[in-house]
Formats: sequence, structure tokens, C-alpha cells
Amino acid sequence: MIAIFDLDGTLADTLYDLADATNYGLEKMGYPVHPYESYKQFVGNGVQKLCYRALPDDKKDDTGKLLEIFSEYYGMHFLDKTKLYSGMKKTLDTLRENDVILAVATNKPQNFAIKIIDKLLPEFDFVKVLGGCAERPKKPDTAIINEIISDFPEEENIFMIGDSNVDIQTAKNAGIRSIGCVWGFRGVEELTRAGADFIAENPADIAEFILK
Repeated sequence: MIAIFDLDGTLADTLYDLADATNYGLEKMGYPVHPYESYKQFVGNGVQKLCYRALPDDKKDDTGKLLEIFSEYYGMHFLDKTKLYSGMKKTLDTLRENDVILAVATNKPQNFAIKIIDKLLPEFDFVKVLGGCAERPKKPDTAIINEIISDFPEEENIFMIGDSNVDIQTAKNAGIRSIGCVWGFRGVEELTRAGADFIAENPADIAEFILK
């Protein structure tokens, strides 16, 4: 069995650091900032799309400049407020004890994804931690999933675990099962509407769905 986890809004609550970095850039450029709640809809498709969504409608051409400021700030502050969701370590322990292969597939830039996993979950051996990069299209494209499962061609029990319609659609596109996490940024309605195979109310549910 393979459990492929999204990062932002699934394994860890990264919203505040993402929002702070974006708001820092917006303020520096003289544009209005947004409340944290708004960022739940801005995130999910990579940091470039995050910056695009955060800009005023008539300033979208400044996406590149905001991304540059964001990246510099986030690089110094990406772990200021980011933390694992309660119960996540226990769930990963349960999966590991049952020989479930663990991996991460996120649209967050890969360098940040690796650093966050190394910091928050150093005791777990993820076979791959893959994030956004120039060489690979972002989710819901299946490239990131294909790269993970290519080393396990005989494995049929594969789950994509995430908090948004992007993750559910990625699973559908890849022909694998999906688990939607309601504690993340988008909520149960979006996950249900997207057609998640399972809806997890808490991290313990993930292990139950996979191991049953």
C-alpha cells in the first residue's frame, strides 16, 4: 500500500506563514493585504498562482514581482508558524507499522517541501517528497503521482490524501483512491463535491480507511 500525502492543509497547517509572506509583499508594493481566511482559497495551485490570486484584479501583471518578494521573505520565515496537525504523527506511525509506503506530493516549491518535512517529521522515511518545480507540471496533472509510484509497479492499493479539489482531481486523473481531509483549507463541501472516495474527519480516519 502507498499513502501519498499533500502537505499544505493536510500534514501541516502552513497557512499563516504563506499568508504572512504574501501580505508582506503586497504591503511592500503598496497593495491591500488580505485576512488569513482569504488565503484558504488562494492556496493549492502553487505559489505563483497564490501571488496572482492575492493581487488586485487590475494588477495581475505584477505577479512576478510579488512572487520574488514572497519567495525571499518566505525563505526566512516558512517555519515561523507552520505546525503539524494534531494526531498526524500517530497516524503516520500506524501506517509505518503496517508497512504502508509513505510519500509527499505537493504543489509547494520542492525545496520548501523538503525542508518542512525534514524539520517537522525527521523520524519518518518518506520514499519521495516531491513538490512544484520547472521540470514537472503541478497537480492535478498526474506527473507527480507517476514519479512516486513508478518504483512500485506491482502496487495497486494507492491513496492520495489531501484537503482540496486539486488533490481529489489528481487522484481521479491517476486512477487511484482519494481521501479528503476536512481539517484543511477547503472543507468538507468542496471535497464531497469533488468526489472524494473517503472523507477523513481527523487524521486517525486516514489509517482506518487505508488499512481496512
